[in-house]
Amino acid sequence: MDVFIDRADCIYPWLSDFRFDSWHLNPDIFAVATRLQRGLRATFLGMAFNVVLACLKLAAGILGRSHALVADAVESFADIFNSIIVWRGIVVADAPPDEEHPYGHSKAEPLAAAFGAVMLLAAASWIIVKAVIQLPQPHESPRWFTLVVLTIVIVTKEILFRFVMHEGKATDNVAVRTDAWHHRADAITSLGAFIGISIALVGGPNYSWADDAAAIFAALIIGWNGWHLLRPAMNELMDSAPDPEVIRRIREIASGVGGVASVEKCVVRKAGHLFFVEMHVEVDPQMTVLRSHEIAHDVKDRIRAQMPNVSDVLVHIEPLGIAARGGESKK
Repeated sequence: MDVFIDRADCIYPWLSDFRFDSWHLNPDIFAVATRLQRGLRATFLGMAFNVVLACLKLAAGILGRSHALVADAVESFADIFNSIIVWRGIVVADAPPDEEHPYGHSKAEPLAAAFGAVMLLAAASWIIVKAVIQLPQPHESPRWFTLVVLTIVIVTKEILFRFVMHEGKATDNVAVRTDAWHHRADAITSLGAFIGISIALVGGPNYSWADDAAAIFAALIIGWNGWHLLRPAMNELMDSAPDPEVIRRIREIASGVGGVASVEKCVVRKAGHLFFVEMHVEVDPQMTVLRSHEIAHDVKDRIRAQMPNVSDVLVHIEPLGIAARGGESKK
């Protein structure tokens, strides 16, 4: 909580500089914003809109007799809870390494993203179960004003999706990108509800089932998005290899350091937006320990200087032409 309070002053003044120009943002507002600030701004802006829209949809769904709109409101309340998790994940991930977490806390981001993806799957399951139960039951057609509410929601959520996704990609934050897809999922459920309610209103009481059918269709799309987002988050948590281009770039930088004969092995894992590198570098076997130690530091420093997202590089020196012990294969 102290971390959040220390940085809270950078969040709210920014809102006065926020404006949309043909679906794009004024780039000047990002000039001095840090990665943490941009993630928090996107998350808190989404939370504020979610609270307002969720209450609006719930009231309109109850008064307008729309099961799809009530289900949509519940999904929005789930989005609020997910945004809180994302907020904490972003703040925790930004904390520096400590005695208990010597590699830092950057895995809090994919952990928050995985939780958000599971929330999408849970929301989709809840909507489907509720709609299937109510589908065969006779009920009144929804009211016309629910369409007005849904139009407002769809436009607002699509704008939020584009903004939050822009921030998530710009900062390489998987948790923020997952939060963005929650906004897109909300827009999809609202669109489904709009179509279903329109059919029910035009067709009359005999087509009241269209309201629930639309909710089921939208829930299936939400569930697919949840699964699509869960996989990359789990890959990061399981230390899967990053893009091969990242490894190629690291090898290229290391090979360019004076005294390095070749890079025998290079293993990289990703945690949040940071990379941790372990590599075996081959040098002249007649080289002094002091010189090889200097080369190892040169490799580490040059990689971190040219690739700011690399948090640490562990360099193991190998004598050129002598096989590594244990029969380690080159990577």
